Amino acid sequence: MKLSEHFSLSEFTKSQTAERRGIINHPEIGHIANMKELCENILEPVREEFGVTVINSGYRSKQLNEAIGGSSTSQHCKGEAADIEVPGVSNLEIAQWIVDNDLPFDQLILEFYTEGEPSSGWVHVSYGARKRGQVLTAAKRSGRTVYLEGINP
Repeated sequence: MKLSEHFSLSEFTKSQTAERRGIINHPEIGHIANMKELCENILEPVREEFGVTVINSGYRSKQLNEAIGGSSTSQHCKGEAADIEVPGVSNLEIAQWIVDNDLPFDQLILEFYTEGEPSSGWVHVSYGARKRGQVLTAAKRSGRTVYLEGINP
């Protein structure tokens, strides 16, 4: 099933953890509608600018989200979020482009990016009923994940 011109439902639901653990990762109809909105409003513009865009983590069933230690309020569980990368393009550049081009995201997190290592980390971006435009950077500090305001490589 296609969610948009360049993204499919199978890309959004693929999970090695689910496959290894036998977890069913099937979204409900409302989740699929959310994924379509995310694709049309965020992922397609990113793909148009940078080329092939890879979804590392898209929709997560509650059971899958728990298995990977995701937040209990994760927008991934609603089909509203995706973790993405573009081969050959710095994740910092992708995150900054999304912000600079005023895409209508709810939340954007540059996750675990290491300056000088362009392919490190990934970009988490969500699109939902809320459009907070919240921009954060996730980093490890003393073994814990901390969230910093803005893009802070």
